[in-house]
Amino acid sequence: MDRQHVSTGTEWESAVGYSRAVRVGPHVHVAGTTATDAAGELVGRGDPGEQTRQALENVARALDEAGASIEDVVRTRLYVTDVEDWEAIGEAHAAVFGAVRPATSMVEVARLIDSAMCVEIEATAIVADAATDGARDDDTPDDGTADGSTPDGSTVDCSTIDGSTAAVDAGTE
Repeated sequence: MDRQHVSTGTEWESAVGYSRAVRVGPHVHVAGTTATDAAGELVGRGDPGEQTRQALENVARALDEAGASIEDVVRTRLYVTDVEDWEAIGEAHAAVFGAVRPATSMVEVARLIDSAMCVEIEATAIVADAATDGARDDDTPDDGTADGSTPDGSTVDCSTIDGSTAAVDAGTE
């Protein structure tokens, strides 16, 4: 499966060895993204709501470059330096994701790479059209059956939560 890297060209990407986003099949992962502008300058110094809005604009740009959109996002992670700012941060997040409603976490951290930054956001997206156009998860059987059964309907051994195996009749009724 092809691997697409999205870069903003900042010095940090090559120095640290990461991409702004990586797409493999329908899956897009956007790295921790802060509130910097095109020149690399911090936007919204001292304003967590404004920093969240700018970081989300940067996330949206990375998604777009990877062929995804805000509507494809299934998970966000917000790292904040003061959880007491949750309302301003949450309001900015809701303005972008209110209709999408991805799974999300907001975690307070001691500090970010620049002490003036108060928000960093990661996002994960699954591009729906790619998921239905032949892309598949690694656990999809090679025989083309989507449910894990065998084409001839024979019994399949399945692992259970406790590690034991159970025989399952994979035949059709």
